[in-house]
Amino acid sequence: MVARSVCVFCGARSGAQAIFEEEATEVGRMIAGNGWRLVYGAGDVGLMGATARAAQEAGGKTFGVIPEHLMAAEIGKKDLSELIVTATMHERKELMFKNSNAIIVQPGGAGTLDEFFEVLTWRQLGLHDKPIFLLNTEDFWQPLIQMLGHLIAEGFAETSLLDYVQVVGSVKELSVELRKALA
Repeated sequence: MVARSVCVFCGARSGAQAIFEEEATEVGRMIAGNGWRLVYGAGDVGLMGATARAAQEAGGKTFGVIPEHLMAAEIGKKDLSELIVTATMHERKELMFKNSNAIIVQPGGAGTLDEFFEVLTWRQLGLHDKPIFLLNTEDFWQPLIQMLGHLIAEGFAETSLLDYVQVVGSVKELSVELRKALA
């Protein structure tokens, strides 16, 4: 049995900067190197694929969850330690969350934002206390961080909202903070 599992939310595309895929690869290696299982969206494209392939190449366990309708578009990765195909996106997110001890959010698009805001909202509502990390590669998440501050400043959230998210600037820093959180 795997001691700890880390859920990674990230893009099904590689993004405009090579550093995004480079860091996704490092995240996969880091997860496997710490003996943790990667939990992710089961795609073999973009940052998802880079993270999973790196975890596998480093000898890590992988747990992928993908809805049937995305198997072709995201090239569902069938060589994972465990693959679950769901009927809906909601089931996908729920299974990924339930099978993890911490969440990493790497750069991504609307789907990544959806996943982030769902686990952030659940945390705000007291439904979990799992750590949530934003990997702020090349300041990718700065506009989001500013928006969270804006929500607070405009009275739509308590200042505690920012306590539920830890922003890290590198995979090295992420590794250190994850080890503390999962100890």
